[in-house]
Amino acid sequence: MSAPTEAALDAAPRRLLPAFPIDKSLWLPVGVVLGLIVFFSLATDSFASLRNFSAITGQAGTLLIACLGCTFVILMGSIDLSVGATVLLVGAASVQILNATDLGPAIIVVAAAIGAVLGLVNGIIYVRGRIPSFVVTLGTLSVFSGIALQVLEGRAISFDAPGLEELAIGQLIPRLPNIALCAIVAWAIVVVIASRTRFGRYMYLIGGGETVARTAGVPVNRYKIYAFVLSGLLAGIGGILAVARLGAAGPSLGQDLLLNTLAAIVVGGTSLAGGAGGPQRTLIGVLIIAILDNGLNLMGVSQYSQMIVKGAVVIAAVLVSRERSPAAIVK
Repeated sequence: MSAPTEAALDAAPRRLLPAFPIDKSLWLPVGVVLGLIVFFSLATDSFASLRNFSAITGQAGTLLIACLGCTFVILMGSIDLSVGATVLLVGAASVQILNATDLGPAIIVVAAAIGAVLGLVNGIIYVRGRIPSFVVTLGTLSVFSGIALQVLEGRAISFDAPGLEELAIGQLIPRLPNIALCAIVAWAIVVVIASRTRFGRYMYLIGGGETVARTAGVPVNRYKIYAFVLSGLLAGIGGILAVARLGAAGPSLGQDLLLNTLAAIVVGGTSLAGGAGGPQRTLIGVLIIAILDNGLNLMGVSQYSQMIVKGAVVIAAVLVSRERSPAAIVK
């Protein structure tokens, strides 16, 4: 039997791609977004305001950027639990570098590079060590967090870089924080990568069936590492923008991202078993989580109760969107 051609390899995963732009499975999450907007607008007086719109989009910006790379990891059937720890470590290292140099906004490149290296560590251990991604990233979550807390010495460290702060909290478009604008641009780029590039198509193919992908000649191990590198890179960018928005890096930076990133990705419709969903759906999931957080805060719901609600939302999303056999597991 002749080896499949390169054109055939690129074309094979196309059948696994979600239908653009009409995708009926998007109706439910979009309906949830609209339902939450209506509910919180009626439940609180301050939700439906331009000021609150700016607050929601600013909060959602960091979450969306952190989610985008992790979406590819989940799309190929793996998982990355270290996103929040990567954000924390990148933020801690970036603040120390900012205070020691005059890099200013150029620190974003350094932060992206640090994040990519951390993602590479995850990817190499996962692929070369043949250890489940859940175990690898659970371990690096602890390692990265420990290093970050040592760098911060357990306290918040501020910095002085007006150009960087303006990049995050300024408003090139009125009422839309720049961090949200950066997130939208990043989302658009990542959606194109997912739907129009070989890397994106291979992510769907690997998640749809790793054995099939290997048989088709896809360099599976290499692309798995690429996915983790991209996850780390985008988490690094999200980390430095979060630091720029807050004006400091502290021990609690990225603390809520472990639950929120997985919640947003799953609620958006990307399957934990891999091969279905994608970054185009992650935007909707991020909106659901951001609106839920904001609305519950305005209603005075405690942080602990919010955790219960978000956990229940994730379970419900998995049950509603599950299309595969219950035997499917995260690789």
